[in-house]
Amino acid sequence: MPATNDPSVPPEGPAQGPGDASSPPEPTPAASPPAEEPEPEPDLSAPEYYLPRELSLLEFQRRVLAQSQDTTVPLLERLRFLVITATNLDEFFEIRVSGLKQRIHYGAGGVDVSGSTSQETLHDVTTKARRLIREQYRILNQELLPALEEEGIQLLRREEWTEPQARWIRSYFDEQVLPVLSPIGLDPAHPFPKTLGKSLNFIVELEGKDGFGRHIPMAIVQVARSLPRLIALPKKLSPDKESFVLLSSIVHAHVEELFRGLTVLGCHQFRVTRDSDLWVDPEEVQDLLHALRGELSSRHYSAAVRLEVSDKCPAKISNFLLERFEMHPGDLYRVDGPVNLYRLAALIDVVDRPDLKYSSFLPGLPRRLVKGDGDLFEVLRTGNVLLHHPYQSFQPVLEFLERAATDPAVLAIKMTLYRTGSDSPVVKSLVRAAQAGKDVTCVVELRARFDEAANIDLATRLQEVGAKVVYGIVGFKTHSKMLMVVRREGRKLRRYCHLGTGNYHAGTARLYTDIGLLTADERIGEDMQKLFLQLTGTGSKVRLKKLLASPFSLRKTLIRLIDAEAEHARRGEPAHIRIKVNSINEPKVIQALYRASQAGVKIEMVVRGICCVRPGVKGVSENIRVRSIVGRFLEHSRAYCFHAGGEDLVYMGSADLLGRNLHGRVEVVFPIEDRRHKRRILREVFGVHEELSGDSWSLRSDGSWRRVTQERGHQRSGQHQLLMKLAESS
Repeated sequence: MPATNDPSVPPEGPAQGPGDASSPPEPTPAASPPAEEPEPEPDLSAPEYYLPRELSLLEFQRRVLAQSQDTTVPLLERLRFLVITATNLDEFFEIRVSGLKQRIHYGAGGVDVSGSTSQETLHDVTTKARRLIREQYRILNQELLPALEEEGIQLLRREEWTEPQARWIRSYFDEQVLPVLSPIGLDPAHPFPKTLGKSLNFIVELEGKDGFGRHIPMAIVQVARSLPRLIALPKKLSPDKESFVLLSSIVHAHVEELFRGLTVLGCHQFRVTRDSDLWVDPEEVQDLLHALRGELSSRHYSAAVRLEVSDKCPAKISNFLLERFEMHPGDLYRVDGPVNLYRLAALIDVVDRPDLKYSSFLPGLPRRLVKGDGDLFEVLRTGNVLLHHPYQSFQPVLEFLERAATDPAVLAIKMTLYRTGSDSPVVKSLVRAAQAGKDVTCVVELRARFDEAANIDLATRLQEVGAKVVYGIVGFKTHSKMLMVVRREGRKLRRYCHLGTGNYHAGTARLYTDIGLLTADERIGEDMQKLFLQLTGTGSKVRLKKLLASPFSLRKTLIRLIDAEAEHARRGEPAHIRIKVNSINEPKVIQALYRASQAGVKIEMVVRGICCVRPGVKGVSENIRVRSIVGRFLEHSRAYCFHAGGEDLVYMGSADLLGRNLHGRVEVVFPIEDRRHKRRILREVFGVHEELSGDSWSLRSDGSWRRVTQERGHQRSGQHQLLMKLAESS
């Protein structure tokens, strides 16, 4: 008899006959316990498995703000992180909060993926934003300004001016500021003026009568943007320190000069943040460039979404301003300091103190380019070149484009441009190429948020030299990063390509972490040719051999690869997914990741900003780990890696896992096929942060982030520092 643990079966012993007096009575079989019903499969679309998008974005701002408190970060860089959070919050109100308000106004709110209504989300984000803003000013006033003063750098308040400083400041006001100011008294002939979004303004309380016998109780002083917001005092006025004063303090101190003969009862600075999301009806617009030009002119005066005032501003004044801007009391934010912290960025640039800033860093170059004879086309014919910015220089990309512009064998250049400067090296090379008679085609995305005006100028400049300029597909932003050069080599036309995760902007290439691939791969070239034809012309959906593109194949392919990894895990095989993105909220992709986690796939994610994935939920996502890296550089590269039975499929590209990227944008993701390059991606993009914790945060299932700490006695470091060292030694 097989062994059993069933208590209803007696243990084996000597055989006993039925008539044996010593035989115990036969036990009554015990009733079997009722079979437990299996727990129902969780509904992976249920709201409790998702984190709110807008709150997740504010959590990112909190992680950035934490850098301003990190004493291992150089002092002026800490101030820079504070300024970055201020500008990020401006954009948050201009885009996110304004969008919530619009949805509520038009009754189109519904619920988001986390189950929150627009009203609930607006309440939650404004509550969290207030806490964040209060913390900003606390850090500025109690930590950064005192620390700067200890280093001999002071931002002087009005009450701190010495007599000689006050005389110099008065002279500066009379000569440099007063001639530019035009106060507006509020009366029937002078209604409340239009106020530029994010501009510095003062509302002044007055008493008395002017020269015309009028009693005007209030006036508005709008400070021109042409005036510098931070003014350095002459060294002789503070020989032992570098002293600065804010323009707002200067205007406030001398506002009486604008209202001679009247008594100034109060002077209060204020700033209004406005809805800055441009919208163009694709069914109505005939010319996208002209339509956007018209929208840009109205952006500065669109609906107000936030009013900032000094914390000393009386309630009657703030209420008056709220009424004029058609806002509610919940839109008012009182601050303990200047209403625009961005103005402090000038201090970082003006102060020449290398010891208080990040040390200089010289990007490296791949060995193949260093050893080459300068012929990049020859190098690419023998193999791909992988660039990891900013650790490796962006210069090879610029040289690739410049060489193409001047090489007689190059016939055509095709390129997508999302963010770049009209005076950038990229644009100069394209202009030279067009002037040299090459066929230059540029897909310029005019709707790159806050770069619309620059891109309109760029498009106009390229058109003037004969380049073909198109604006992609109306209704779909062209967010892909592609550059293709067509070169005649003997009787053959060969395509040389660059694909990247970042913009063709030499400035951000020094500040953002991005991956670029230079290649002469024929199939990638064929795919890019098809994509450019689709962007500039018309036709049916194209079939690509190597590249993945949204809004067509990208989401479907990623989900298929995730599901395939889950199948490996179900068969008991090794299964691993690594994803690095700026943001993720697409429900179908998240559900695929949850299914893979349930199957036992180990999933590592590095997410900079928005993350609606809720990791660590039993039965759903306990195999998902989410990290965020916040440090010297802005994490910007996107990567998708699958173990794939040991094949290690690695993709990089322009696409985040947001609904807008996968459904409403033209994005391109490209494969990394060289095994050395795969190892580099797995090591440099994913591997390093596992070993270090200086700039790493871990996401908890409740949506909060915890800074990773190392074991006591270990030196605290960070991913960016190690990769800089690796680049310098390579």
